[in-house]
Amino acid sequence: MRIGIGFDVHKLVPGRKLVLGGVAIPFDKGLLGHSDADVLVHAINDALLGACALGDIGKHFPDTDPAYKDISSIELLKRVKNLLKDQGYKVINIDSVICAERPKLAPFVDEMRKNIAETLDIAVNQISVKATTTEGLGFEGKGEGISAQAVCLIEKF
Repeated sequence: MRIGIGFDVHKLVPGRKLVLGGVAIPFDKGLLGHSDADVLVHAINDALLGACALGDIGKHFPDTDPAYKDISSIELLKRVKNLLKDQGYKVINIDSVICAERPKLAPFVDEMRKNIAETLDIAVNQISVKATTTEGLGFEGKGEGISAQAVCLIEKF
């Protein structure tokens, strides 16, 4: 068994869609990034890659490569799943947290879990997604950005 941890942060800006866990969330701002900037899925990708000692998403999907411009992070998660499979690993579980002052994310958590589980070919009860605020503190609390952290457990199959 191996454990991985991932973290990601993106700035909130007008004129972009807000996508978290593969879910388009109605909001007046979205996350700035080369891909769809889905901080939750980025953190999960980094946790999975880290657990296999395969580096991070920047190594595999660099923001300098036009092939990844506006790509769905769920598509990147599919590719990470295949990298794990090539190494002989399967996902046991993922625990994650999104830090955002707004919008309220609770209504979207179940759909996020479903998207992630389906992409990884695992059960929904193997995916935990939580949302929290920073009580007005830091860049998340000021509404300047959103961050996410993820921890995963994988094992050889």
